[in-house]
Amino acid sequence: MHSQEYYLNRELGLLAFNRRVLAQAEDHHNPLLERLKFLCIVSSNLDEFFEVRAAGLKEQIALRAAATGPDGMSARHAFKLVSEQAHQLVEEQYRLLNEVILPGLARHDIRFLRRTHWHDGQGEWIRDFFFRELMPVLSPIGLDPAHPFPRVLNKSLNFAIELDGKDAFGRASGAAIVQAPRSLPRVIKLPPEIAGCEHGFVFLSSILHAHVGELFSGMEVKGCYQFRVTRNSNLFVDEEEVKNLREALEGELPQRNFGNAVRLEVADNCSPEMASFLLGQFGLGQEDLYQVNGPVNLVRLMQIPDRVDRPDLKYPPFLPSMPPTVAKQPDMFQAIRNGDILLHHPYQSFTPVVDFIQQAAQDPAVLAIKQTIYRTGSESALMAALIKAAQSGKEVTVVVELMARFDEEANINWAERLEDAGAHVVYGVVGYKTHAKMLLVVRREESGLRRYLHLGTGNYHPRTAKLYTDFGLFTCNEQIGSDVNDIFMQLTGLGKASKLNHLLQSPFTLHSGMMEAVHRETAHARAGRKAFVVAKMNALLEPEIISALYEASKAGVRIDLIIRGVCALRPGIPGLSENIRVRSVIGRFLEHSRIFYFYNDGAHDVHLSSADWMQRNFFRRVEACFPILDAKLKKRVIKEGLEPYLKDNCQGWEMDADGNYRRKCPRSGSKALCAQIQLLQALSQPLK
Repeated sequence: MHSQEYYLNRELGLLAFNRRVLAQAEDHHNPLLERLKFLCIVSSNLDEFFEVRAAGLKEQIALRAAATGPDGMSARHAFKLVSEQAHQLVEEQYRLLNEVILPGLARHDIRFLRRTHWHDGQGEWIRDFFFRELMPVLSPIGLDPAHPFPRVLNKSLNFAIELDGKDAFGRASGAAIVQAPRSLPRVIKLPPEIAGCEHGFVFLSSILHAHVGELFSGMEVKGCYQFRVTRNSNLFVDEEEVKNLREALEGELPQRNFGNAVRLEVADNCSPEMASFLLGQFGLGQEDLYQVNGPVNLVRLMQIPDRVDRPDLKYPPFLPSMPPTVAKQPDMFQAIRNGDILLHHPYQSFTPVVDFIQQAAQDPAVLAIKQTIYRTGSESALMAALIKAAQSGKEVTVVVELMARFDEEANINWAERLEDAGAHVVYGVVGYKTHAKMLLVVRREESGLRRYLHLGTGNYHPRTAKLYTDFGLFTCNEQIGSDVNDIFMQLTGLGKASKLNHLLQSPFTLHSGMMEAVHRETAHARAGRKAFVVAKMNALLEPEIISALYEASKAGVRIDLIIRGVCALRPGIPGLSENIRVRSVIGRFLEHSRIFYFYNDGAHDVHLSSADWMQRNFFRRVEACFPILDAKLKKRVIKEGLEPYLKDNCQGWEMDADGNYRRKCPRSGSKALCAQIQLLQALSQPLK
């Protein structure tokens, strides 16, 4: 490994990524309602950042942990920088909301009605809504010796009320807490004739604020302040000790809502006394306070684009195309026998994956189906097909990852339903998350048993397949089928890892395989041969592979890294990494595919994977990395998955040695090149 100065901090890199997402909300080239979505995505990302990454830093500080990351930064120093940059990011986010997005929406007759501007008709409608829908489900809690400060749910909307006077029992606590009902939407749409515009909305918080006095009869409300607390959401399940992981996880999930507080958000009208009181109740310091000019949870605005019928303010719809081989041959087994099939989502349809498993469930010649599940959603046609296959007597084996963060509950529910249908459900290997995306079907044919496979870079999730860029491969290659079967045998049974034909697998061979490929390019460069590497992934953090890339750069290997999120490598340092370029592409779709291309003296080795180049993916997960063997498909991956991103001068960001990003812009007189738009035009069909 190289010295600590050559590695960047992970948490600061994540905040830098969110600044790039926020830039999409600021970009006037994007449709207005889509800009609102990007603004909401930043809030959602920050929620998870505080629940996981900031919470982890706080744990290290509390434990006085001496361990640091490859960058050598202490947890206390990292948290100080995180707090400073997060506050700046949130301030910019709300400035953009109030000065740009909301006024822009208002010009298009989409308005958020402030309670200080309600006219009599609006006030009457809202008052009726309060008494009819809201007040019956509210439970205000006065703070006194009999009613201590309540346990506030993670990320719930609450109100701190300052009161004066005495209640019916003569109590004068001076404060109360009201939690907004989780059963009600956070944004209420008014009838157009009441709103005075086509799309008029009012926040639930505004309604409660306007009528909070109705909850405290005979007392004076001196202040009403919305607040929201974010809690540590890491689950503490000792997988080595528990006898039944699912039961332990089911017991632990409810506690996620009550982990240690890590952030307090309050409205900017909150008094210093109340803010200080709330910080004390949650055991937080001033650096954990985020006082915002607007709703304390912008994620609630994510629903607005779906509730507003304004196609002119959204991205133009498109129809994902069907690969010609599948369009001509709807029998998926025959289509796969005709040759390997590559799918590029979301530009190409996810339907063939659903068709494949549904046909397998119905085909009497299919004997067994094996699949890994990491994230699939609460509703899934694929899961329904697996259940049907099990009910019909086929051997169905599903490896469900119970520890998929924030999808644990959905995965537990699917595991129970699959077991009830007669499927074999296993939870992978203790201590290793199963993150590989694999689907194997065993079919009896005239020549004997044949294995059909789907391998992917993304989850078996039809909804995210429309939003994330991913590759999927159908094949019936015997050696790849043998490799995938061996991995399933490891996951469901016991025994040593066998040597695989083509696949690289974490935690056994993926790290060494990638290191070997980088070293091979280094050797080619030192021998005077052409050598280069192009890798696309979500994150690059693993120090040994970063060190190997530095050595390759010093030897003259040209290295292009397309990394959506956080990158700990410093590019462009003379004598170390001047041959390395790092870029990030942020656009309409979430870049999610992992592609590893090594020139290898003209062999053009191309691998697809579910794994990023991170310690967890290499050493603490079960991952699969598979080669593209078909020459035509190999060219497609390079042409579609890499080349457009290296040329993108609209949504591409180039990173410097200090971790700062500069957005690419077309030079004067040159053509604008946007990778995602190019791929939409080349692979999908516009909807009229």
